[in-house]
Amino acid sequence: MESKSSAFVAGRRRWFVAAGTVGAAAAVASVVPATPAAPAQSSPSRPTPNRGGGYHVSAHVEHYYRTARI
Repeated sequence: MESKSSAFVAGRRRWFVAAGTVGAAAAVASVVPATPAAPAQSSPSRPTPNRGGGYHVSAHVEHYYRTARI
């Protein structure tokens, strides 16, 4: 049977191993370059209105108004 002091030392060693592993992972993550995010696919842009504004009713707005009717 293990004594309390050897169990304490084993737990302490595990903690240090875990802390070292986390530190190594953080070091690797800081060195590895981040991959650039792919540009989002956007719908074709509409021409700007002559008199300002620019609001247009899209499909999701029409769906909202259809479902929000009382």
